[in-house]
Parts: sequence; structure tokens; C-alpha cells
Amino acid sequence: MALPTFHDVERAAARLQGIARETPIQTSRRLDAHSHATVFLKCENFQRVGAFKFRGAYNAVAQRHSSKPVVALSSGNHAQGIALACLLMGKEAHLVMPEPVNPIKRAAVRDYGGIVHVPADPREAESFSRDLVQELQGEWIEAFNDPDVIAGQGTAALELLGHVPNLDVLLGPIGGGGLLSGTCLAAHGINPEIQVYACEPAWALDAMYSVKENRIVPQEHPRTIAEGLRTSVGTLTLPILRDHLAGFFVVEEREILTAMRFVYERMKLVIEPASAVAVAPLLRQEPALQGKRVGVIISGGNVDLTQYFDWLSSS
Repeated sequence: MALPTFHDVERAAARLQGIARETPIQTSRRLDAHSHATVFLKCENFQRVGAFKFRGAYNAVAQRHSSKPVVALSSGNHAQGIALACLLMGKEAHLVMPEPVNPIKRAAVRDYGGIVHVPADPREAESFSRDLVQELQGEWIEAFNDPDVIAGQGTAALELLGHVPNLDVLLGPIGGGGLLSGTCLAAHGINPEIQVYACEPAWALDAMYSVKENRIVPQEHPRTIAEGLRTSVGTLTLPILRDHLAGFFVVEEREILTAMRFVYERMKLVIEPASAVAVAPLLRQEPALQGKRVGVIISGGNVDLTQYFDWLSSS
């Protein structure tokens, strides 16, 4: 399968025109002062389904030129994105959502008309999904290791750079790498000098080792509240990340909570733990970011509010 390119990101942007929201870019004098940087947050928590995942999901579904059902494996935002994309295009969506799953996200999938399947054994979720594809004669769309998904995710950075063209650095969270791969393609298609850093939880630290060793280091027993970052990189995302990333920032769990609280109290934004992972390096005043113009992809805002405020009170 061929790797996506900057031109694929541009084509995805045209496809998403009028479908995806052009999300706001927020700034904060307090964040700038604390980080010693000039920071621009690309707020994909205001995207349809509450996360950047809608971009890649819609672009991928739109590229499947058939009426076959679409099958995807996801316990969260990708499932919502696929469900809504299929609803908009009149396709049937089947989402395999293994436990544990955020109940808010599962309810949203059903609200978008998605048919939810819960495998009896979460460890068998992938084989369950493949069997479902065969049974339904459907089309499979992976959450991140798909060229159309990667290209779609890159449109968030493309929009950001269209409004703030002179950025020095881009930060984003990393799980499977779809968002960061697309971000790299968009950023370096516009300006090869932009530094793109991946931000990863210390207790789900596979992407950094995968890039260092140039092989997929499997994610084993991740223990992070950033549920969207508990996946391993893929065969398409790894080579893009390897060729484009400037480096990694490793984030501790306490820093995730601190970043969520800071953004809520200072900017009145509710963000997911995964998004907070990309804010944390600024709050700890990383030397590589000081004095720079820094863009941050805020990946989503889908959280159970009871749990959210429990987290904030413990930070």
C-alpha cells in the first residue's frame, strides 16, 4: 500500500470542504507567559463528533466507491467519525467497540446510526472485526493505518498553517500515528523547516521506541488515562514518522491532569487527556519550545464529565 503524500492531504481538504468544520484557533496570554512561547491551539474538540477523527473517517469513507457496509474497530472517536461519515453518505456502519469503552462515545456512535458490536473477548477484537467484514462482505477502514485516513487527519494542520503560516513547531499527541503522520505531511509540504514533535504518555511509550528502532514495538499493557493513545503505530505511519519527526516529548500522568486543568481554568476548554498530552511540554517549559511560535493540535474533547472533574480535582 502506497504512502500518502502532501497532495493527498490537499485533495482530502477539498473533499472535506463544507463537510468538516473549520475549527477555531485559540490563544492564551497566560499560556504564552507560562511556556515562554507563542502558542496557537487548533481546537479539534469543536470538530464534528468532537474530535479530529471525523476528518480521516469521512475522507476514507468517501474514497470507498461502493454501497458495501463499512466496518471499523475502535472504542472511541474513530468509531464516531465512521458512523457519522456513513450516515452522511447513506452507508451502513458497523463498529466493533471492545471493552473498556467510554460510554459517551458508544452512545454517540449509536446516535449517528452506527451498529455497535462488542466482542466477548477484547483480545480477539481484531479477528472478530475481520470475520465481520467477511460475513457482511463489507469494507474495512482502519483507525490510523490507512492512507485516506492519514491524509484526512493532515487537513487539521493544513488549516492551521493556512491561518498561522509562520510557525516554528507543531505538537500533537501520538497513539497509532495517524494524526501525527498527516500533520508531518501537511507541515513539510508547506514548510520543510517546521519541526514536528510527537507527545506520548510515559505509560504507553511504544511510538518513540518504534521510531528509534525502525520497527513496530507492540503496545503492551498501556496504563494511561489518555485512552486514545493506547495503540501501536502501523506499517504506514511508522515510515512517515521516522522520516519527518524532530523528536518526542514523554509526558507523565500527573502532567496530563495538570494540562487539562490549566486549559479548562485559563481557556475554558474541555479537552481529552490525549489532547492534554500535547499541551504538557509547554507547561513544563521545554527548552526546545521557548521563544518559538508553536502550534498544538487539540485532538478532541469527548470526556465523561463526571470522570473529567474527578481527574481535575486530583491534579
